Amino acid sequence: MILIRKYIILGLFSVILINGNAQDIHFSQYDLSPINLNPAMTGQFNGDFRFIGNYRSQWGSVTVPFNTITIGADAKNIFNTKDLAGGIQVNQDRAGDSQFNTFQVNFSGAYLKPISNDSLHNLSFGIQTGFTNRSLTYNPLSFDVQYNGSYYDENLPNQENFARESRTYLNLNLGVGYLWEIEKRKTIRGGLALFNLTKPKQSFFNDDEIKLDMRLAVHANAEWKVHEKINVLPSMLFMSQGKYKELDFGVSAKYILTDFMSMYRTVWLGCFYRNQDAGFLTAGMDYDQWKVGVSYDINVSTLVPASNNRGGLEISVIYIIDNRPPKRIMHRICPDYI
Repeated sequence: MILIRKYIILGLFSVILINGNAQDIHFSQYDLSPINLNPAMTGQFNGDFRFIGNYRSQWGSVTVPFNTITIGADAKNIFNTKDLAGGIQVNQDRAGDSQFNTFQVNFSGAYLKPISNDSLHNLSFGIQTGFTNRSLTYNPLSFDVQYNGSYYDENLPNQENFARESRTYLNLNLGVGYLWEIEKRKTIRGGLALFNLTKPKQSFFNDDEIKLDMRLAVHANAEWKVHEKINVLPSMLFMSQGKYKELDFGVSAKYILTDFMSMYRTVWLGCFYRNQDAGFLTAGMDYDQWKVGVSYDINVSTLVPASNNRGGLEISVIYIIDNRPPKRIMHRICPDYI
């Protein structure tokens, strides 16, 4: 029975990929893929240059793994203009037996606008544009007409007339972000973004009615000192795309090992939930200019009979170059006789 359900699910995956409304890629560690999260997050970091890498592999227990890789970089003060940031993001996603491939290149720009005299409150406005190419391979797929009455025969013709194997379209995304730096170790951040504003065509059968729906993303997170060595980091993300909705929420606890001049070293653990889909655990560390995170999804959806609760492994890496000179801390030597 379980084997039959697995084949049913695999068939549904194939139908969705070929003839359904496509959806955007996503990461569980969304805060560690900031340019994918919101174009307004471009340049929103402490430093001069930031390099980002994300890797996700899921559904290996159900079918051929769905693998997603992101590589990106952004910088502040581009064109020697204060508060103007720019970045580039490359996404590569490959899914299932059909090798359904999404290759995406996006360029983003953002402007940071202080809205208070003390610069504690800031708004950022971002725009992102680029292109996406989607393609698939039909040969590995199986069709019901290839069942000869006794067994499946891959040599039988599939009797399908496919119109195309790839499609390329323009991306256009907008976002706004908010940052409130209350004091050191007390920060609140949030934002709203709209993706796929052009609603590009998606069908491989040249059906003009099948388009990529616009996606709304609303996100918020905070970092809050609760102890001399401990910060808590609550976070949430809500997304809506067509008839699909997603809500992620959870909290991490960060233990500070060192925070002195240019040395910032911490470890963190977190627990999150994605509605009607999965719970996921996260762990990671800050090591000066490096930030590394690992998460694992535990599937709790109706796919459990096929997935056996196994979801996806995700790894994220961020490296920041900060050319600003470190702040000098003046010390007065105490005389021996005191």
